[in-house]
Amino acid sequence: MIPNLSIRQLQTFREIMRSGTVSAASRVLGRTQPSVSAMLANLETELGFDLFERRKGRLIPTPEAHFFFEETQEILDRIDRTAQTMREIGDLDRGQLKIASLPGASLFLLPRIVADFVRDRPQVNVLLMTRTSIKVCDWIASQQYDVGIAEMPDQHGSINIQPIGLECVCALRKDDPLAAKSALTPDDLDNAPMAALYKEHLTTQNAQRVFAEAGKRFRVRFETSVFVTALSFVEQGASYALIDQISAASYRLNRGHEGVLTFRPFRPRLPYNIAVVTPAHRPPSRLAAAFCDTIEREVKRFIEMV
Repeated sequence: MIPNLSIRQLQTFREIMRSGTVSAASRVLGRTQPSVSAMLANLETELGFDLFERRKGRLIPTPEAHFFFEETQEILDRIDRTAQTMREIGDLDRGQLKIASLPGASLFLLPRIVADFVRDRPQVNVLLMTRTSIKVCDWIASQQYDVGIAEMPDQHGSINIQPIGLECVCALRKDDPLAAKSALTPDDLDNAPMAALYKEHLTTQNAQRVFAEAGKRFRVRFETSVFVTALSFVEQGASYALIDQISAASYRLNRGHEGVLTFRPFRPRLPYNIAVVTPAHRPPSRLAAAFCDTIEREVKRFIEMV
């Protein structure tokens, strides 16, 4: 039969071995001598043999006691380490954070947010992977990742969605005459060469609709899969581009004053909505929940750079 041992019994035994007497152990443990003696007696009963010989009020450890002491020390040390680890996890100082993100946010925004989040948490490790929004949502739904950043997905029973509302801005060269305007409209960009996402993408469809409603032509000269690629065409003076605020802020952060592009609001407003997505069928870790709480605030601060 397996003994039913408690942590208090092991702690009591360890202190008796260290102190040499019940009275000394009781002082260290802050308990009465009778309670320490009773704890030791119960421990020996559970084990089925004596750990000490009693000689004229003295306790003489048996060989079995010395072996058990080594095992007890190892067990209690492991418990102490585990308790410390759990305290660190509870204080968000230890753990792993697995993040999946669409390309635009993963280039500069998320590394910036993550670096700040873990700055005072040296025991927190982060895995950051870049994939399409569809793949990000698939990974989150299958619980492979803790947090995802994706373009606004459709409602899905396997993911929780925290929307973040953004909008598109117009990218153009600083030396372009249109840069003198405070905002750009379909009138300004009528029939101008544009670099845009593939025609099935919602932002491209919305832009085409807005231009059509204004009686203007949205002429796509270059189709790309990500906004960052579109910016390269704009830099070469080959086109304009309507891009999300995160990509615009990322360009500003990356190029600084040396960048040849500037950005202007586009009117009427073209929404570009993203979302923080998390698995719906398991609760987030305390670390993941704290990280999610910071994202929307940091996104808004980041896009102020545009």
